[in-house]
Amino acid sequence: MELFSASWLSALAAIVLIDLVLAGDNAIVIALAARKLPPRLQRRAIVWGTLGAVVVRSAMTLAVVWLLRVPGLMLVGGLGLVWIAYKLLLPTSTESGHGEAAATFWAAMKTIVVADALMGIDNVLGVAGAAHGAFDLVVIGLLISVPIVVWGSTLVLKLVERFPVIINLGAAVLAFTAAKMIVSEPLLDAVYDPHALARIATYAVLVIGVLAAGRWAARRTPHAPAA
Repeated sequence: MELFSASWLSALAAIVLIDLVLAGDNAIVIALAARKLPPRLQRRAIVWGTLGAVVVRSAMTLAVVWLLRVPGLMLVGGLGLVWIAYKLLLPTSTESGHGEAAATFWAAMKTIVVADALMGIDNVLGVAGAAHGAFDLVVIGLLISVPIVVWGSTLVLKLVERFPVIINLGAAVLAFTAAKMIVSEPLLDAVYDPHALARIATYAVLVIGVLAAGRWAARRTPHAPAA
């Protein structure tokens, strides 16, 4: 594909649109993971978490042809994302010392990178498809996603501090994304394609189930604020 040609520019526009649409989920999971950190570590978690996610996504993009052949990939990714959505709802303690804060920082990094790798499947496939094999477009798409996710994560984190209910909304979005991945799994086409009710039930069960499990865990945790 010729650089700056009409087809190149249209593919770039498609990639930017994909990043804008799909970066929201990444921003949410980064913000929810970073909220558990002391204020001095939150910005660092957002930046390093985003960079770590981009590295993972870059490797996935390069291997996209192989990924397309992996049976059950969307199902496994969706189930993993359900667990992460639940974990992000767990209460946090406000009495962490310096050592505990450091441990929490690396725990947040792990959550962010793993969650973004799981959620990045649809982003990787979308960007790779829009790029039509043009590696320069893939790289540009990844570079564009960095400021979008960093800015979005910072905004969501500020909103979470003012409106804690956003934590539950964010977890619901992640559960919805997980359901979308599961119903898109080719191995389950026989279950979901002819049955719209099965798809609706999957969305409802996962979203409601994650929120209910998070609320139940919050009530069982002593001396911790509910998420």
